Amino acid sequence: MQEYEVTIELADGQTKKTMVSEGTALQELAREHQEYFPDTIVLAVCGHHLRELSQPVQESGPVSFLTMTHKDGKRTYRRSVTIMMQKAVYNLWGSGIHVRVYYSLGQGYYCELIGREITAEDVAALKAEMERLAEADLPIKKKSIKTREAEKYFQRLGMYDKERLMHYRRSSRVNIYDLDGLIDYHYGYMVPSTGYLKYFDLELYEGGFMLLFPDQDSRRVEPFAASGKLHQTLKAAREWGRMLNVGTIGALNDAITAGRGEEIILTQEALMEARIEDIAAQIAADRGKKFVMIAGPSSSGKTTFSNRLAVQLVAKGLKPYPVALDDYYVNRTECPKDADGNFDFECLEAIDVELFNRDMSSLLAGEEVELPFFNFKTGMREYRGRSLKLGADDVLVIEGIHGLNDRLSYSLPAECKFRIYLSALTQLSIDEHNPLPTTDGRLIRRIVRDAKTRSTSAQETIAMWPSVRRGEEKNIFPFQDSADVVFNSALIYEAAVLKAYAEPLLFQIPEDSEEYLEAKRLLKFLDYFLPLPTEIIARNSLIREFIGGSCFNV
Repeated sequence: MQEYEVTIELADGQTKKTMVSEGTALQELAREHQEYFPDTIVLAVCGHHLRELSQPVQESGPVSFLTMTHKDGKRTYRRSVTIMMQKAVYNLWGSGIHVRVYYSLGQGYYCELIGREITAEDVAALKAEMERLAEADLPIKKKSIKTREAEKYFQRLGMYDKERLMHYRRSSRVNIYDLDGLIDYHYGYMVPSTGYLKYFDLELYEGGFMLLFPDQDSRRVEPFAASGKLHQTLKAAREWGRMLNVGTIGALNDAITAGRGEEIILTQEALMEARIEDIAAQIAADRGKKFVMIAGPSSSGKTTFSNRLAVQLVAKGLKPYPVALDDYYVNRTECPKDADGNFDFECLEAIDVELFNRDMSSLLAGEEVELPFFNFKTGMREYRGRSLKLGADDVLVIEGIHGLNDRLSYSLPAECKFRIYLSALTQLSIDEHNPLPTTDGRLIRRIVRDAKTRSTSAQETIAMWPSVRRGEEKNIFPFQDSADVVFNSALIYEAAVLKAYAEPLLFQIPEDSEEYLEAKRLLKFLDYFLPLPTEIIARNSLIREFIGGSCFNV
């Protein structure tokens, strides 16, 4: 029997060499080395490729393990808990009742039962059955079958979203999973058995229920902090998808092949413009609102939104003036640094908060103020003669990541501020059990935009993304519920457009780089979509901020 020499990379950065026999499962290696990891191992990396623990060691070389707190490990864990939930639903109510996973909300998935109005007693029963399945440690078996066979199988089961998804798969084979007779397709990897799935919770919520997961503390599920505005925005996005008859990737592909691409683009843009007009009407209805504060995470389209909102404000009889918070950066020599010694441009202390409040208060008092300009080349604040005095119909449109943080605008009366939280909350799902992460859409937007406008490679953008996300978690997301309105900047068709721009950039990432696994995952995601041409997309479309051709200075 052949033996392989593998080098195990431990959590503390140390390595350990060991010999393993041919056919040895990665799960066995993981058990032997679990003591070196603070969290449960759920996935492995061998030769720059993700591997499920149920797979055997196939060659000599380095092996690293990913736990529940790693981004890929977290996805694997959540995916596995979802199929266990499906099995529990089947065990409790039979084949006539189905569970649908709609979208991410906080550290969980919002789900609904199809064919049954769920109650608190149902949630308790479902949780108890899931706990029983976890205790039983049932195997989750992977099987490779022909894609056409999978399409027919899901058609027979009435799982039409998955049937359509399979119809557009380019690969000849697809992996499906079997949990004690429940067979399904899931977008990505699974743990070997239900015994790994000990930490989860369920909570009744808004006509459905939340399936909750651990976050950084892998052995504890944080209490669910309801975000009513975000949920209602996601629910409205779902209704838009239903209106267009495009709720999943397969449905979008059907529409494209049927020649409905232009109709979907025009309708989606009309819905978005109507929403912007509605926000402008709310602002115009209260002439005491002088400061429109706009905040949102990276690549949510804040610049285009601000411009389109300004156009609608003009149509309502107001005179909007843009103010970029970036112009209130402190001089670079005074900018705080992060733990790695790099300038922390995303912390509030990078903004001259005192100067901002002094200028805004003076404007509110009717005084004329010369506004600053930040020179990013020199790293210094300058004054170039741009003066402003607020009239009766004037409003300031202030865009920046700290816009919703009251510490930024502490001196301004609350009644003078109108807060808008902007994020790209996709309306699409992969299928009925696999929601699309909203962060993936924003990352792809940023990859395309950075390559076009900043000469930044996809590899560089992916490398900096974790730092960007940490900044969002600290500086943006905690304040989203303080917004007067939440605006969803996602376009239901955008992945089909971004595909042609993003794929060549992602294919450039070398296999031996740390960013390769993420690039490979995003390429798999984009492979689900049929492409859409860009010629019919209006010049004021939010997607133009990323692909080019915008009529605004973005």
